[in-house]
Parts: sequence; C-alpha cells; structure tokens
Amino acid sequence: MSADNKDHALREHLLDLLRGGGAHIHFDEALKDFPAELINRKAEGTAYTPWQLLEHMRIAQWDILEFTRSASHVSPEWPEGYWPDKSIAAGEDDWRKSIESFRADLRAIVELVEDPATDLYAPVPHGDGQTVLREALLVADHNAYHLGALVTLRRTLEAAERRA
Repeated sequence: MSADNKDHALREHLLDLLRGGGAHIHFDEALKDFPAELINRKAEGTAYTPWQLLEHMRIAQWDILEFTRSASHVSPEWPEGYWPDKSIAAGEDDWRKSIESFRADLRAIVELVEDPATDLYAPVPHGDGQTVLREALLVADHNAYHLGALVTLRRTLEAAERRA
C-alpha cells in the first residue's frame, strides 16, 4: 500500500470514529427525541444532568479544536471550566444551542482531518508533543465515552419517569 493510500485509509478510519457509528452510537441518534422535561434532571447517584453532560462534551470538544488550530487559545481551568455552572437550569433553547455548537465544532474537526494538507503527525506548534492525530482521537474517544453515559442517563431517567 502506498503512503498516499495509507494516509487516506487512516483519515477514513478517523472520520468514522469522529462521526460515530460502528461500535458507538451516533451523536444525533443519542439525542433524537430527547424529552425536554428530562434535560435538567439528575438520576439517583449521578452528579450531572443530561444538559450538563452535553455541555461538558461541547466545552471539551471546543477546547480541543481551538487548541489544535490556535496558539492564542486559552483552555478553561481544569476541571471546573469544562462543566457548566451546576446551579443553572437549561431551557430548550440552551439544549438546542449546545447541540448546534457541538455539531459545528465536530464538523470543523472533521474538515481538519479530511483536508489532505493537514499533517496528522506533525506536532501542534504551540503544544508539548500533541499532534492533530492525537487530538482527533481524543475527541472521538471523549465523545464516545460520554455519549454512552448520556444514553444510559436518559434510559435511567425515562425508567424513573415510568415508575413515578
């Protein structure tokens, strides 16, 4: 296999991971018809609501994207800066805006990986060894992990609603 074919194959595998599917649920499928009355509820034993989890995913993905493409980007404080204020309840507009922002940033990451001019192996100039490949894998991994948690949280909340 030529170097160009290997590069293309790697990009396609990365894109599959980023877009979801395969062994992981797709973002849109996880959020399809999500009950608005559940976005601010906590399941017993959980520290966050569905909206807080979605916002965490959005903030982390945005941070990784901006770190990858901008030397002037300043990451939020860890860990509190990666979660919304827990005292704030989200409205349906907040939920929708979080989804739209998440999708837009994911599209930007996908475009970065799709671009053959992007050297996936070159260190991010302002980083300390990170590469675009590493950052794209980090986004895919983080999103897959938290989408699974979001699906589980939704199922738990829906089951609690049925019992009530």
